[in-house]
Amino acid sequence: MTFIVIGIDGGGSKTHAIVADEQGRTIAETVGPASAVRPGQAEASANVIADVVRDVLASCEMSHVTPRGLCVGVAGAGREAERHELWQALVARDLASELVIHSDFSIALDDAFGDGPGVLMISGTGSVAFGRGPTGATSRCGGWGPVCGDEGSGAWIGRKALSVVTAAADGREPETALTGAILTAAQVNETPDLIAWAAGAAPSQLATLAPVVLSVAESGDLRANALLSLAVEELALHVRALARQLFGDERAALQVAFSGGMLTRGSAIRKRLEHRLKSAVPGATIRSEPVIAARGAVRAALRIVGEAMV
Repeated sequence: MTFIVIGIDGGGSKTHAIVADEQGRTIAETVGPASAVRPGQAEASANVIADVVRDVLASCEMSHVTPRGLCVGVAGAGREAERHELWQALVARDLASELVIHSDFSIALDDAFGDGPGVLMISGTGSVAFGRGPTGATSRCGGWGPVCGDEGSGAWIGRKALSVVTAAADGREPETALTGAILTAAQVNETPDLIAWAAGAAPSQLATLAPVVLSVAESGDLRANALLSLAVEELALHVRALARQLFGDERAALQVAFSGGMLTRGSAIRKRLEHRLKSAVPGATIRSEPVIAARGAVRAALRIVGEAMV
C-alpha cells in the first residue's frame, strides 16, 4: 500500500468516514455525530470532522499515518462562504496532505452516477436534489435549509407534525393519533409543553419525529397519511424540476437515485415516491443500488491526490 485517503460524508444526523487505499478499496469506516455546517459555525463542524478522522484512523491502527488526500462532503457546504470557512478551519487542523471540501449532494451524485447523467434525490434530516444532464451541465433544486426549505425531509415532516398536533389541540383540525405519539416521542406530558421543546429542537431532533409519523400513518391515521403524501409530492417536484432543467422534459429518459435516511430501500416514503414518479416524471428509471456518499468522497480524494502528483 502506497498511501491512504479518507472520504467524509457529513450530514445533519451523522458523519460517515471511510479510509481507503490508493485503489479506492475500503480499509476501515466509522460513524460519528452530525457535522453539517451552519452559517458562522464552521469551527464546530471542523471539530466533529477532526474527531471522526482520528477515530477512523485509530480503528485501523493508522493513527500515525497522514492521509494523502481528504475529501469532506458536508451538508451546508454548497454555500461558498460556509465552504471556505470550513476549509480554513480544517486546514488549520492539518488532517491530510491534500484537502478538498464538497457539498454532501456532490459526493453522493459522484457515487450514484460517476461522471454520467442522472438525478439524485436526497432526503434525510434535510433534503436536496442534484443532477447532471447529458451535456454535463449540473443543477441543484431545494437544499434551502431548515427554515426556508428542506421540504419532504425528516426535519420538515417533524415540524409539520407539530403543526398538526397543535391545530388538533385548537380544534382547527380533527383529533389525530399523532398527538399522543408526538407527545411520547418528545417526552412531554401536554401539548403546550411542545412549545418549549420545539423552540430548543435542532433539525436533527425534529427529524426524530418523522419515524413516528410513518408509524402512525401505517396504523391508518388519515392526517399522518396526508402529511406523508404531501412530503412525497414535495420530493417528486424536486425531481421533476431537475428533469425539466437538465433533460428538457420530465418525459425524457433519465436515471434517478435516492439517498438519505428517509429514502432507504423499502421505506414507506421511498415506496410512495417511486409510485408517484411514474406519473410525475414518467421518463424516470429508478436505480436500486444504494448510494454511499462517503464512497463518492473517497473517489474525490483520490482525484485531488492524482492532480497534486501531476
